[in-house]
Amino acid sequence: MDNHPHLLVSITAHGFGHVAQVAPVINALRELVPELQLTVHSAVPLTHLRSRIRGPFEYLRESGDIGMVMSSAMDVRVTESAVAYQTLHHEWGIKVGNEARALKEIAPDFVLSNVGYLPLAAAHLAGIPCAALCSLNWADVYAHYCGRLSGAHHVIEQIGHAYGHAEAFLQPAPSMPMLDLPNRIALGPVAETGISRRAEIVQLLGLTGDEKLVLVSLGGVAGRLPMEDWPRIPGVRWLVSANWHVSHPDAVVLESLEMDFRDLLASADALICKPGYGSFVEAACNGVPVLFVSRDDWPETPYLTDWLQTNALSQQVTRTQLESGNFGAELEWLWSRPASTPVRPTGVAQAADWLAGRLLAWS
Repeated sequence: MDNHPHLLVSITAHGFGHVAQVAPVINALRELVPELQLTVHSAVPLTHLRSRIRGPFEYLRESGDIGMVMSSAMDVRVTESAVAYQTLHHEWGIKVGNEARALKEIAPDFVLSNVGYLPLAAAHLAGIPCAALCSLNWADVYAHYCGRLSGAHHVIEQIGHAYGHAEAFLQPAPSMPMLDLPNRIALGPVAETGISRRAEIVQLLGLTGDEKLVLVSLGGVAGRLPMEDWPRIPGVRWLVSANWHVSHPDAVVLESLEMDFRDLLASADALICKPGYGSFVEAACNGVPVLFVSRDDWPETPYLTDWLQTNALSQQVTRTQLESGNFGAELEWLWSRPASTPVRPTGVAQAADWLAGRLLAWS
């Protein structure tokens, strides 16, 4: 048996929530398999991957899937997405064969995908065991937006076969049902928790300690909020990413604090976000209230919001409210309620244990 089992992980770049699902599992897996050799196949920036995945890994900057073509963090370009899928699936067998040959050269013992299906189809063809881990799958998402278009049935069938050939499709709670997949395995929530460093932040920013710190994040998908138009709310500071270039007088560039994002989240009084697995579950596991915008067209939304409203303190606002900053009353309501009990991310150990068993069996 090889003393250095080799895992290849393919991670979609369609938002940072996919990294938030995979990274805790990989970090836990490394504790179970210290000699693990890791290759990460993703278009997610290396800096972000290194901020989440502990230990060394080989980085292949490639896109493992399409996801959906977006015009903003909340808007899907349906026509462009349909064209992209039709292009990918043209001469599908040839593309799977090319990917299988590339995998054989890399020679991993196991392939884990979140949640591209081409790597799974290629691994199956190459005879390399594989599994998926995600709260959604692209067959269901594509069918939701493009299922009635010409040729869609053929695309959905090929995606479904790719997922179905994997040893398992690991579903961290909360997930879409995915009832068409016979190999699904339900897990608990997956997230990594942070450490509150509020006292340090108060000192760094020269605050009195009575201010509210609100983290504003759209989960890594391109786009920003027009925060310049937001009114000032006395005693509230907004923690925002540097690449938004926000000029609001109460905005603080979160990178200037030089702290891990999870610690910033754990130090915050609220998170403002769109529906997304990483945002919702990490906030719930850190006991942080969530103010989120409605996003009714995204098929994963009802499952995420139902879980959040059951397991954490949250409040929904409209997109108009979010863009205008007219949600002061909703924030005050969140802060008037008793704090919620942090959720335990039990799915991390479940997924790591399953992967360790399979990886060591095949290496």
